Amino acid sequence: MKKIVSISGGKSSAYILANYPSDYAVFSLVRTDDIDCLYPDKKIRQIVSDKIGKEFIGTLEQDAIIKIVLELEQFTGKKIDWVSGITFDEVLMKKGGWLPNQFRRYCTTNLKLIPIFHWWYNKFNDPVKMAIGFRANETKRANRMNEKLNKNGLLEIKATVTKHLNGRNKWEIFEWQKPYFPLIENQILADKIHRYWNENKQVPFVKGYYNNCVGCFHRNPLFIKKMSAEHPNKIKWFANQEGGKNGYWKSDIKYKDILKWDLQQELTFDDFSDCDSGYCGL
Repeated sequence: MKKIVSISGGKSSAYILANYPSDYAVFSLVRTDDIDCLYPDKKIRQIVSDKIGKEFIGTLEQDAIIKIVLELEQFTGKKIDWVSGITFDEVLMKKGGWLPNQFRRYCTTNLKLIPIFHWWYNKFNDPVKMAIGFRANETKRANRMNEKLNKNGLLEIKATVTKHLNGRNKWEIFEWQKPYFPLIENQILADKIHRYWNENKQVPFVKGYYNNCVGCFHRNPLFIKKMSAEHPNKIKWFANQEGGKNGYWKSDIKYKDILKWDLQQELTFDDFSDCDSGYCGL
């Protein structure tokens, strides 16, 4: 099986790419059509557009993810294939306007997994070994993933690549990957990963950087408030999607509420842990 590293933009998957052998690396970019979230560097916007074969306006992750992945490729000397599906705005329309939440977590599948699946289907269409960046203290997460393996020891995905004669999408089940966990196998914890990137500053993991969307529903409200100060245009995007039939981020709180909070104490990113980074990093 070919060995693939799925790059999330975080330190763990980047560490795997830099330190363990692999045949390919892939990064799935979350895009938005919102011009208020325009990535500020026109030249880099064009570079990204060329890489994904689609127009890149901006991302709902932190802008730092773009330079991180670009520099990671230079630092490791390994090519990273960039992929991107439809924009978050388009996914939202397909889902009837409902923002993702703990009961309707469709964002990872639509924005990360499906684009990577189509890349896999066109490039391999045979099962691959996919490196997952779970660390040595995250064996429970690895076990939960392994519990999803089918009788052949592979993960399955439901996707469509062809159509029926009537023009409707033909949905099929594909056996596509066998996950493996090099950080767990080699007993690598977060402190070693952080130390490695502190010593190799070419890849710009700036202080306060967390991969995954800035408004991820897994994050706690205080973290969202901190993100709203750092990325007001992106949290505003999430706030603008709420309301009426579209539902809210959580039943007892809204993004709009968080934006109005007047905190008595200034928050720093040191006040938060890796658990606040969300859970869609692959």
